[in-house]
Amino acid sequence: MTTVAVPTNKRPRLPEWFRLQLPTASAYFATRNLIDDLNLNTVCESAKCPNHWECWSQGTATFMIAGDRCTRACGFCAVETRKPKALEADEPERVAEATRRMKLRHVVITAVARDDLPDGGAAHFQQVIQSVREVNPGILIEVLTPDFMDDNAAIDTVLVARPEIFNHNLETIRRLTPDVRSVSTYDRSLSVLRKVKERSPETFTKSGIMLGLGETEEELLEALGDLRAAGCNLLTLGQYLQPTKKHLPVVEFIHPDKFAEHKQTAEAMGFTYVASGPLVRSSYHADDFVPEDYQQPS
Repeated sequence: MTTVAVPTNKRPRLPEWFRLQLPTASAYFATRNLIDDLNLNTVCESAKCPNHWECWSQGTATFMIAGDRCTRACGFCAVETRKPKALEADEPERVAEATRRMKLRHVVITAVARDDLPDGGAAHFQQVIQSVREVNPGILIEVLTPDFMDDNAAIDTVLVARPEIFNHNLETIRRLTPDVRSVSTYDRSLSVLRKVKERSPETFTKSGIMLGLGETEEELLEALGDLRAAGCNLLTLGQYLQPTKKHLPVVEFIHPDKFAEHKQTAEAMGFTYVASGPLVRSSYHADDFVPEDYQQPS
């Protein structure tokens, strides 16, 4: 049985619910200029996120640290796979300055996979978090990390900086993982989330799954159950979109009504917060979730 569709030059037409408006708000261009001025990378651009027009128009962005070259070549991801450059020592300060200028109350910080580094880039994550807190005290920090090869020391290094939300994406169901992801494994991702929750129970753990790659309803339910068993609190479910003709094709476009059903199912399973919809991505409207005991700065 074929596990996943193979790349094809024929790309299906997007359903009507994917119609997007191009930006007109001045905030979009202000965000664009700020990112350029501070020479920062964003997953919004590198991963060809369909929402970056909206997010930038609202004065927010997801910062991608440790460069724009990934050591892995996942079948779904548009981030470039090449030998990475050296880490930039001043990047933590530049990211912190961006959060200050943008007056962010919730920031999402992600990174390319850096398997070339002994700690997978964990210390760099820690430095960025600490720098952001120094100039923006009270900000809620969410990290979206690679799996760090499930290394205990690397996970602990990030947790020392005490991010409020630790996000690591499962991406897809067990059967499709070998075709969809590079190097990463289904069980390793679950292990990372489990270890974070065991080491830091107060930290909210978060994960995301792309739909439309050929998963069945039963397989999705199994994945959701596995995430809950690993202690995962927050969940995002979104539609996979083929970024280029070289990437895995879309097998199915999931109707918004089905996403609504999945949201109800996940909430019934005990997830604290669920964002589910065709355009939902890991950091899309991330600031919609605010812990009950968290006091945001005025």
